[in-house]
Amino acid sequence: MSTARHIPVMGAEVLQLLAPRDGGRYLDATFGGGGHAEAILSAAACTLWAIDRDPEAIARGAALAARFPGRLHLLHGRFSEMRKLLQDAGVGSLDGIVFDLGVSSFQLDEPRRGFSFRADGPLDMRMGQEGRSAADLVNQLSEDELARIFREFGEERHAPRIARAIIAARKRAPLSSTGELAAIVRSVVPPDASGIDAATRSFQALRIAVNDELGELSRALEQAKDLLAPAGRVVVLAFHSLEDRLVKRFMAAQAGRAPKPSRHVPGPDFQAPAPMFRLLTPHALRPSAAEVAANPRARSARLRALERLAENSVATTSHARAA
Repeated sequence: MSTARHIPVMGAEVLQLLAPRDGGRYLDATFGGGGHAEAILSAAACTLWAIDRDPEAIARGAALAARFPGRLHLLHGRFSEMRKLLQDAGVGSLDGIVFDLGVSSFQLDEPRRGFSFRADGPLDMRMGQEGRSAADLVNQLSEDELARIFREFGEERHAPRIARAIIAARKRAPLSSTGELAAIVRSVVPPDASGIDAATRSFQALRIAVNDELGELSRALEQAKDLLAPAGRVVVLAFHSLEDRLVKRFMAAQAGRAPKPSRHVPGPDFQAPAPMFRLLTPHALRPSAAEVAANPRARSARLRALERLAENSVATTSHARAA
């Protein structure tokens, strides 16, 4: 599948919020299939840097880079390393950053990557090619550790039952394939009335644990806000409630909308500094019914965006509060 045929989820909405302009400098923090990158480069005569921890994604991106000579620069690494990756590339600030979180369609549809239970393959799930695989986790972690992963990252209420079943199975032989793991989960988790496969949440939880996705995202967002130039924007597309919750809280805090201490609790009279950001999406945007019908994978998408205020806007806000 070529990058030219990869259609990103909520592509039009992402582009509208990012608002790329001629001469701008942008970052696609999750290059994947290159769909968002292609849209940004086509929308304005701008320069784009793109990060991906998957060397296969970087290799695929060579064709797109050739279509936009001198304008698309591919960087292999984790997006939690964006500050150093960009610094090494001579980039100090950006006019916009896009995150399209989660596993890419290319990874999901390739059985040998081990992300999906729909086709049997090695139990891997690594977005890059380093670190512990899903097989390492299910064969080495304790029952309590496995249950915690399924409970916290998959929000799976049958987490203890799944962990016990995995421990029992691996005593007979180490688990090595997605088909084996899916069968174990389905054997102890009742079918969901919604029709969602019983193994969905467990696979999702393992993938998040294998790739430290929440930790990576938290570290990346902190760097992203510091890299934005005045009026620069960060746009985040999330597909999991845990990721979206993290993004929502981060953006709210940066925009000065974090919960305030109770007025009934004694403490110093503290005036919070004027926020340096504003929310472009007071509530998460959702894909249209037509998009979900055309691409069921879009159904869980949540889109949020934040803009860095210009210095004079921050000063104006500060004076208004003082008055």
